[in-house]
Amino acid sequence: MSVFYFFAVIVIWLGILSLRNGLGFAAYVRREIAYPLPDFSPFVSVIAPCRGLEDGLRENISALFQQNYPAYEIIFVTDRADDPALGLIDEVRAEVQHAWQDGVDTVARYVVAGPATESGQKVHNLRAAGLEADPRCEVLVFVDTDARPNTGWLRSLVAPLVDDHLGASTGYRWFIPLKGGLASHLRSVWNGSIASALGERGDKNFCWGGSTAIRRSTFNELRIRERWRGSVSDDFTMTRALQEARLPIHFVPACLVASLDQCTVGELLEFTNRQLKITRVYAPHLWKPVLIGSFLFCAVFFGGLALVIVRGILGLPYVTPLLMVLLIYGLGAAKAGIRLRAVSLALTDHQKQLTNSLPAHLLLWPIASALFLVNAIAAACSRRINWRGITYDLKSPTEAVIISRDK
Repeated sequence: MSVFYFFAVIVIWLGILSLRNGLGFAAYVRREIAYPLPDFSPFVSVIAPCRGLEDGLRENISALFQQNYPAYEIIFVTDRADDPALGLIDEVRAEVQHAWQDGVDTVARYVVAGPATESGQKVHNLRAAGLEADPRCEVLVFVDTDARPNTGWLRSLVAPLVDDHLGASTGYRWFIPLKGGLASHLRSVWNGSIASALGERGDKNFCWGGSTAIRRSTFNELRIRERWRGSVSDDFTMTRALQEARLPIHFVPACLVASLDQCTVGELLEFTNRQLKITRVYAPHLWKPVLIGSFLFCAVFFGGLALVIVRGILGLPYVTPLLMVLLIYGLGAAKAGIRLRAVSLALTDHQKQLTNSLPAHLLLWPIASALFLVNAIAAACSRRINWRGITYDLKSPTEAVIISRDK
């Protein structure tokens, strides 16, 4: 029992620190959203890699055309000319053509990058699209097509770069299940815990490739396009380049973007395992704490529940370990609730869905912690991932080998 109490105290202490970080995240979100945007809106090239069709793609693409921004271009990039996403892009572009005739300086085009041979397909696409940016472009913006930004997203993401000492500005995704389902809700809870790792510390923040803006001059000076060669992770590579140059990354809460879809258990495991495998290769200093922390939590929380049950059956005292387990659960649930409330300030178009997801975030966070342990162990055993129908073997941060590709 003394061993359990010892580690339970450690987990409780970590829970208190985590709750404090959650409160700091919420305070930062409220403060940043209330802060007026700087007057900075240069010409921007928005680069959107795509591959195939997915849930909500039409609405996501349409959202990129409806940005409240004076002058920008959208460059859609894919690996093949017969990608069905390109036909959908043409349809959406035709639907909004009238907007371009009302004085809005917006153009959209697409680039066919061809199949990747020495890097991840997404990175290969980004490297090709970057060469096609308009000469007027002062800021490069990268966005994923599974994200649905609001109309103020582009302006909010670019405005902080008025400070030329800033390296980049970034948002993050928030999964909103379309039709419910345990796997979809669990993915949202799992991913949400990463969102609250962002905050005020520009030296600790990271770029998320689905919503990142960087000055073109900074992108070129840091040779990010060259550094992407051989990589499968655009955001980890960019983050490392900025950190090595001691350029801060500004997190923009208003640029939290909704990703509305659903997933099966198999897709949940594929997604979460991929994230941790990429983390292990590109940021092992982050993967190791996840492995140790999630193991410690699972041993104490789930082991404590088993201990309470066994002692109850045997007629032995169990109140103290039960109270400790409940305290651990309460700390985590409080942070989950605070985080969801903070995110709702940014995702104002999805208030109803966020409110409906509150029970899942309060109840499923221990399962999400156990899933992190499964993911971390999977990352320790293999570096092979599947991403958009392509299987990679991650040899190192600068070498990704393509094992197979769907037809």
